[in-house]
Amino acid sequence: METFEWIILLLIAAAVLAELARRIGAPYPTLLALGGAGLAFLPHSPQWVLDPELALTLFVAPVLLDAAYDTSVRDLRANWRPVSGLVIAAVGTTVVGVAVVCRWLVPGMPWAIAVALGAIVAPPDAAAATAVMRQVGLPHRVLSILEGESLLNDASALFVYRLALMAAISGPLGIGDLLPVFLLTVVGSVAAGVGLAHLLRPLLSIPQHVPTSLILQFAFTFGVWIAAEKIGLSGILTMVTFAMTMARGGGPQIPARMRVPIWAVWETVVFVLNALAFVLIGMQLRPIWERLGPGADRTEAIVVALAVLTVAIVSRFLWVMGYSAFVMRGLRKADHAPADKKRWGSGVVVAWAGMRGIVTLAAAFAIPETLSDGAPFPYRDLILLSAFTVVFGTLVLQGLTMKPLIRMLKVTEPDDPISAEVRSGRVAIYQALLASVSGDDSLPARLLAKEYQAVVDLNTSREATVPISEVPAGPLRRQAIAAARRRAIELRNHHAIGEQAYRMLVQELDWAELAAGGSATSA
Repeated sequence: METFEWIILLLIAAAVLAELARRIGAPYPTLLALGGAGLAFLPHSPQWVLDPELALTLFVAPVLLDAAYDTSVRDLRANWRPVSGLVIAAVGTTVVGVAVVCRWLVPGMPWAIAVALGAIVAPPDAAAATAVMRQVGLPHRVLSILEGESLLNDASALFVYRLALMAAISGPLGIGDLLPVFLLTVVGSVAAGVGLAHLLRPLLSIPQHVPTSLILQFAFTFGVWIAAEKIGLSGILTMVTFAMTMARGGGPQIPARMRVPIWAVWETVVFVLNALAFVLIGMQLRPIWERLGPGADRTEAIVVALAVLTVAIVSRFLWVMGYSAFVMRGLRKADHAPADKKRWGSGVVVAWAGMRGIVTLAAAFAIPETLSDGAPFPYRDLILLSAFTVVFGTLVLQGLTMKPLIRMLKVTEPDDPISAEVRSGRVAIYQALLASVSGDDSLPARLLAKEYQAVVDLNTSREATVPISEVPAGPLRRQAIAAARRRAIELRNHHAIGEQAYRMLVQELDWAELAAGGSATSA
């Protein structure tokens, strides 16, 4: 019972911190990190232990699928050069920098373990950064680069992480060992992701019941990850290709009455997993701190952790700014034009958006507690402390300064290309709706034609003050729906209608409110 009570308290605390973060304009993972660190040293806090093999599966698989499902292939293709640089070169620079510094500070640390620590702290989580950036109108290209990086850098970093763990457990690896692992990890994972998507897609089209569909979706998500890991593939690459294929291959024909609650549940699950990850990893800090003991060991561990944090921030900054300087030089030569200050500012923002998150925490915790011979895994506590220090430090230092930095550099973009695409797309689809009823002269068809034409007119006008989510007569519709809802409550309270009829009427009004732009006004 005590565990359940703590879970309820932690979820309430996470919700409060997330709401506070929204109000002050900070990424909610920053406040979750602060809360997790505080909980670690709270008297009488619970001592929960999570199976290391479960960490990546539980925390990363659903979060990654949710992100990959919404990824724009077009934007990835358009920005493949900077994304590739961040995914490969920036991650590699961080891994090498961290490994060298760790070997310098802790000469007894094997290279394999130093490289594993570098791979753990290398991949940034752009979710926290983009949460802030969307509030200040950052250029769409910068957002696309960061989101593309966050989707793929986990794969490159955890590939190095896997090789380093293999070397730490089994001994040094040769070229003959690396090539099969690389081919299996990259080619095999992509093929498995695509194949599983085509195999499982028909099964997701069958359920017409929201709970059943959700159970299948979560079961397939964890099942795909577990199956990939069991046969030696990359769970991340398999999950990314699986989600992108599911999203862009037609997908199950889910009706609106199912899609709306399913999306809401997924959004909630991702938030809960982020909250639990910070809490559970934060709980490991106190026993780690106690095992290190007072004196030289604890001081050395703090120095190493802070050095890893510094290298993680600086190495990304050096790579991004070096790449930006190279690109700017090429543009100046091609166009014979002076440097664009906004491009330099965007480079600084991308360099500073290196906040680490759930993948770093889960990867650190997934390190086995013992080697194959039963001996304790060397420096595991130091790795966990360093990983949490990097996550905590980057989220607090960079997360809380991101918005002021963007405003100071003046790299915001007043024109929203997504809004323009939504308007043009809305015109096209409503013209298709008009065409579908053009041959019908009945009264319902004429009414629909007037409404559809109003949507086309509203989105082809140049009125910049009209919000993208607004529909014709939207405020008037919502006012009328509010009056209808009050009347439904009166009928229920006076026993003119029963609870079942009341719920059906309110559901109809809810759908009407969403269609009238109610989702935007309630946000």
